[in-house]
Amino acid sequence: MALKLLQVTAPVAAEQSIRKIAKSDGVLSFHKDCDLDNDHAVFCLLTDSSHRQKLVDELQEMEKLSNRFRLNIIPVDATLPSVGSAQATDTREELMAKMASGAQLDFNYLLLTFLSTLVALIGLLQDNIAVVIGAMVIAPFLGPNLAFAFGTSLGNRELMINAFKTGSSGVGFATLICIAVGYFWGNVPVSEELMSRTNIGLDGVALAVASGVAGVLSLTSGLSMTLVGVMVAVAILPPAVTFGFMMGAAQPTLAYGAFLLLSVNIVCVNLSGLLVFLAKGIAPRRWFERRMAKPYVIGGILVWSAALLVLIFAIRNPVV
Repeated sequence: MALKLLQVTAPVAAEQSIRKIAKSDGVLSFHKDCDLDNDHAVFCLLTDSSHRQKLVDELQEMEKLSNRFRLNIIPVDATLPSVGSAQATDTREELMAKMASGAQLDFNYLLLTFLSTLVALIGLLQDNIAVVIGAMVIAPFLGPNLAFAFGTSLGNRELMINAFKTGSSGVGFATLICIAVGYFWGNVPVSEELMSRTNIGLDGVALAVASGVAGVLSLTSGLSMTLVGVMVAVAILPPAVTFGFMMGAAQPTLAYGAFLLLSVNIVCVNLSGLLVFLAKGIAPRRWFERRMAKPYVIGGILVWSAALLVLIFAIRNPVV
C-alpha cells in the first residue's frame, strides 16, 4: 500500500530536527503523538511512497542520539480526506524483514518442501497437470532465491549465506526424496508432464527470467506474492523432482536434461532478480556500505551471467 505511517520514538530534543525532516516531499502530515518518560516522545509522519526511503534514511541517523530510538513503519489502508498517492513501494528495511523471513531454514520450510515434492511427484507420474500446479502453491522456493539476490544487492553476506543454505537444502531435500522414489519405482512411466521436464529450450530461459522479474516487482511494490511464488515454484520444483526421479531410476540422459532445466531456472531467477533490485535502486544506506557492496553486486552479475552462458551452450549442444 502506498500510504504508511512512520512512528518515531526519539528524544524530545530531536523534535526540531524531526520537524525539519517532516517538511520534505512525501510527508502528508506530521504530529507529536505523546511524551514518554526519560525525555522521549513519539512522533508520527504520514507518508506516501515517493520519498519514503529517503525519509527513513534521514530518521535513522537519529539512532545514535538514544538507545531507545525506534522507527516503526505502519501500513495505512486509507485516510480521510483522501489523498492522491504514488504507486506503492516498500523501503529497504521492509524488504529486509521479508527477505530474512524467506531465507529462514526451519521445520515449516522443510515440511512444505516435503509435501510439495510428494504432490508434484504424484502429479508428474500420473501426468496430471492440475496436481502439479497444486504442488506449486505450497512450494516455498520463492523466498530463498529472492533473498539471495537481495543480499547480493546489499552486500549482506549473512543473508546471502542463509538464503543459499535454505535454497540448496530445499532443492537437495526434494531431489533426495525423488531419488529414493525413482529407485524403488524402477521404471519411467508414460507421462508427458514428466518427460517435458527432461527437455529444455530457450523458452525455459524466458520463463525463469520472467519469474525472477515478477517476483522482485511484486516484492518491492508490497503486493501479494502468492501467484509469483507459484511461477518460481514452477521453474524450480518440477525439474528438481524429475532430476531426482530419473537419477533413482538409472536414466542419466533424462536426468541430465532435467538438471539443465533446473540449473537454468535457478540462475535466471537469481540474475533477473538481482538486476531488477539494482534497477529499483536497492542499495545500502551508508556510502561505505555501498562501496563494500559493490564487489558483491559486480561479482554476482558476472558469476550468474557466466553460468547462464555456459548453460545456454550446453542446451545448444545436447548430449546424445
